[in-house]
Amino acid sequence: MYRSVKNSDESGEDDGSKDIKSADLISSVPLEIPPGDHKLQYCYWLWYSRRSPGKQSVQPYDQNLKLIGSFGSVEQFWAINSHLARPSDLQSHSDFHLFKVGIKPMWEDEANQRGGKWIVRLRKGLASRCWENLVLAMLGEQFMVGQEICGAVVSIRFQEDIICVWNRTASDQATTARIRDTMRRVLNLPTNTVLEYKTHNDSLKSLKADTAHILMKMESTNNSTKEEPSNNNVS
Repeated sequence: MYRSVKNSDESGEDDGSKDIKSADLISSVPLEIPPGDHKLQYCYWLWYSRRSPGKQSVQPYDQNLKLIGSFGSVEQFWAINSHLARPSDLQSHSDFHLFKVGIKPMWEDEANQRGGKWIVRLRKGLASRCWENLVLAMLGEQFMVGQEICGAVVSIRFQEDIICVWNRTASDQATTARIRDTMRRVLNLPTNTVLEYKTHNDSLKSLKADTAHILMKMESTNNSTKEEPSNNNVS
């Protein structure tokens, strides 16, 4: 979110459903571009999310999403970006999500259902520069893959940071390869840097397995608590 985010103690547990609903309204109304602005090929919206580290939760993902704003011109982008904390200044387990207006940063969104994402893991200290380079490449249409790009995410974690680019069609190997090569170029990654591609379907399966594991642990803990013997026996 804005520069205050880097010093805030938001847990990300506020109900974000209002932001999702307001996003539906935003996407249904054409974004107004001031006369004289340099219009982008697509309009974008920027989201922020954060979850409390160390907490195991089955809370719906969309409840952590906060809509920061939307833009459709170079000038509108810089007006928002100039008030944002740099990714490297965010607290751990924070994310920025930059997506085309009308596409939510969720696997379940229609534009994402058959897609996937390229993942690059960065050592600490590189996220801000890499994120800015990636965003400018997206806005400047450097990927040259038409409407295939859905959005991008930068994730700040404890020991590393992660940047992802989401695309519509996981089965289109030529397009995903071009996205990978463009990422490597605009992020100025060493040739030995490993980029991983993961379909959203696989991500969803992993999430369901993790959620089931968390629920089992919670149930096991509750049962253990109930079965603890009392210490009221008289000797």
